[in-house]
Amino acid sequence: MNTLKAQYDKARRVLPGGVNSSVRFNRAIGTPFYVSRARGSRVWNVEGRPFIDMCCAHGAALLGHAHPAIERALQKAVEFGFAHSFETEYHEQLAHQLCDAIPCAERIRFCSAGTEATLHLIRACRAFTGRDKIIRVEGHFHGYHELIYIGGQPPPAAFSGNRAHPYRESPGMPAAFADFIIPVPFNDVEALAGAIAEHGKEAAMVILEPVNYNSGGIMPQPGYLEAVRQLTRDAGIVLFFDEIQSAFKKSPGGAQAEWGVTPDVCTIGKAIGGGLPLSAFCGRADIMDLFQPVGPVQHSGTFNAHLIPVLAGLAFLEEAAKPEFYPGLRKLENAFHAGVDEIIRRHDLCMIVPHHGARFDILLVRKTPAIRYEDIFCHDKSLMLEICKGCYDRGVYFHDYGGAAAHHGYSSLHTLEDIGEVLNVLEAVLGNLKEKLCRR
Repeated sequence: MNTLKAQYDKARRVLPGGVNSSVRFNRAIGTPFYVSRARGSRVWNVEGRPFIDMCCAHGAALLGHAHPAIERALQKAVEFGFAHSFETEYHEQLAHQLCDAIPCAERIRFCSAGTEATLHLIRACRAFTGRDKIIRVEGHFHGYHELIYIGGQPPPAAFSGNRAHPYRESPGMPAAFADFIIPVPFNDVEALAGAIAEHGKEAAMVILEPVNYNSGGIMPQPGYLEAVRQLTRDAGIVLFFDEIQSAFKKSPGGAQAEWGVTPDVCTIGKAIGGGLPLSAFCGRADIMDLFQPVGPVQHSGTFNAHLIPVLAGLAFLEEAAKPEFYPGLRKLENAFHAGVDEIIRRHDLCMIVPHHGARFDILLVRKTPAIRYEDIFCHDKSLMLEICKGCYDRGVYFHDYGGAAAHHGYSSLHTLEDIGEVLNVLEAVLGNLKEKLCRR
């Protein structure tokens, strides 16, 4: 039988760190989590052990694993002949359905990953405004490319200088790229107004996650998104919502529909491919029609909108439109959070579990919601790794994210029995760590 360690030893001879994505090295268990199969709410590692999956492909597997609708879409692709680098009627159908669902979407283009989506849409925003700078919100994540992987999530040691000298989040990024980034704190209307007053004539866009799933699950404060909308409109700056994570997690319209604030453009992804690689960028027609062949802005790629994920996207939307889909997710959300909040209350634990739709965050060493990125610096990464390891040992997989206060979730194929089992495991693990979670 293969083991995680044996697979890791083989893989790292040919793959840096034995993985194809840096975050797949799991610090809680000391190796990547190598999977042999997945179905429904469960995944099996290469040793054959089953786990309830509370990662769900970082939010992409909202339908769960091997959903019958996605299997039918794959079979349809086989019959079609896996045609790619062509347009089909299915591309138009998916585009129409998404434009009907997303409030800001008058036009849409498809790509594979969220990183691609923000890269191409930033280019269009710059072309539309004739400006180069980007006002971005601290703590928010918009992909790994040089245009935006700056100033978002600086470590605490670098945070104090971030607004004067935006922090480059990886080596290999030229310092000159930071000159185009203007970081501002989340939920601070005054700070944003100041940034626009100072840089409005050179800023192409304000980009943010309407729900900050990537740093502690921080929610927009009442009136904040509305104020951002007004400030950007008054200054002629494009308002860019990154809904790669928030799209379809709670409703078909995403956070912009849930808060009633319509941006000029947005990115969507993760869930829309039903577990296959599909993302999109969309928005006002006058901005989107800058892309060739209508306008001058380039966006091309051999594998853009490959037929297989497009058919899976149509299958996902069909499932999400069923009357029981979102009520079913809400039942899981209500059961999980009622249970975890009771565990926290019963054991007087110093932690919170903020949530929105089918994703939630775990933020340690804090009893009140965070408002800004710096409010999550209290989070204890080493203790979070202990929690992940304790759950892993008991058959529940929470992805470790290096111990960060990041997001987790469940799928439409999870059951209330699954949620009950997860809560039992969490109570056992958190109970064992109670002394560390309470001595604050």
